This record gives sequence, C-alpha cells and structure tokens, in this order.
Amino acid sequence: MKTIQVVAMKWMGAGLLGVMMAGTAQAGSHGEKQDIVDTAVAAGQFETLAAALEAAGLVETLKGDGPFTVFAPTDEAFAALPEGTVESLLEPENREQLQAVLTYHVVAGNVMAEDAMGLDSATTVQGQDVTITTMDGSVMINDATVIQADIEASNGVIHVIDSVLLPE
Repeated sequence: MKTIQVVAMKWMGAGLLGVMMAGTAQAGSHGEKQDIVDTAVAAGQFETLAAALEAAGLVETLKGDGPFTVFAPTDEAFAALPEGTVESLLEPENREQLQAVLTYHVVAGNVMAEDAMGLDSATTVQGQDVTITTMDGSVMINDATVIQADIEASNGVIHVIDSVLLPE
C-alpha cells in the first residue's frame, strides 16, 4: 500500500468551468499562477470554503509554500450535509473540530490525478488516511468521486470532489 502525507483543506465548492478557469488564472501580468486560496476565491464559487478557512485560521497556511493537494467538495456537497452541520462547524467553540475536518481534505505534496490513481491511500494532514480507488476511469477518495482533477495553483493542486469527507 502506497501512502503520502496530507496537509489541510476541505471546503472548496465549485462550478467546474469556474474552477478550471480559476486554476489557469494569472496572478499578474508576469504569468504567475495563483495560490490555492486565491485560485478558489477567484472562481467566485468558494464562499463556504473561504468562510471555513477563515473560521479555522487556516488561510495563511494554505497560502504558504506547500505544496498541498486539496480534495475540495462542491457547494452542493456541503448542502447535502445534515442541516446545521456547516453552521455548527463555523462556530468559534468548534474551531478544533473544523480544523480537523478541513485538514482531512489536504495531503502534503503535489499529487496529480495520474499519481493518485496508483495509490491505495493517503495520510491527511489531520492524521487519518483516506482510501483512494479507481473505478471505471473515475478516482474515488473514500466515497467521494473526483469530478474535476488537476487544477494547478502556485503551491499545489486542487481536485474537486462531489461529497464532503468527514474524519472518523
């Protein structure tokens, strides 16, 4: 079983086109890519993620050097959680739990989809492993399907998933 370490992020929702465009957006006139956080914000589709990262105190971490691999749930994935779950996690008294959920979506390193397809699992920054499987050409992270892969940022890569991963 091959494993890699995971770092910190969970809450990224996205319209596929917006994410793809944001992933290729230029940070400036010098052709530089944006970091993971700026890529998400530029897409205009990551309000839940931005709020969660802010509440958890993880914005600066994910703007750091990295590299990070982020499995990012869509807004629809967050909406599918039981009513009140997101709001509860955003409460200041639940900051540690929110950090655990967010870091369960991040792996240390730059893991592109092709590389992930060769792995059985990855250790997240939160400390628990996620299971990686490939079925009919689709990559699954636990029970979530990767619906958009390899959105490159200056400090890592984002893979959009269709459901929220929750640590045990």
